[in-house]
Amino acid sequence: MDNFQSTAHPMLNNALRYKQWADRRTLDAVAQIDAQRFPSSLAFARQQLNHMVRVEELFRARLLSQSEPHASTNKDAVPTLEELDRRLSASNAWLLPYAAALSPEQLAASIHFQFVDGQAGRLSREEALFHLVNHGTYHRGAIGHALDLAQAPRPADTYTVFIHAAEPQRREPA
Repeated sequence: MDNFQSTAHPMLNNALRYKQWADRRTLDAVAQIDAQRFPSSLAFARQQLNHMVRVEELFRARLLSQSEPHASTNKDAVPTLEELDRRLSASNAWLLPYAAALSPEQLAASIHFQFVDGQAGRLSREEALFHLVNHGTYHRGAIGHALDLAQAPRPADTYTVFIHAAEPQRREPA
């Protein structure tokens, strides 16, 4: 877990730290799927991770006012698990310091963009960052089902597990 701390946006910082932690646990769990016995579960998990990575790379470009790197949020040719791990880890490593460096005014400022389906979009930077946290949670849940089908260990990846592990003093009686 990254120890990067921001005192300016504590809830956003915790949410991004949580996302990084939960993504790592999911990637490690997917790596435990027996590819010979459960190829469809592994393929599904990789497809979900690929979608997560592509959406994160699209939103990073949007947040930075750069050209979008993808014309779709998924594709038929899915990278290896190692490549997906590298890209998702790189995205998480970028998100924390990016968010921490934003002033409250920058967080509240809207970004305008076009979704890959051609529809216009507008979110505050804070909403875009929250979308990435929430989007990842949704797809990790789908991956959890694939882990269950593949009889692979499914990590506990809820926010409460994360925050109590990160801050064990929260377990102390009131």
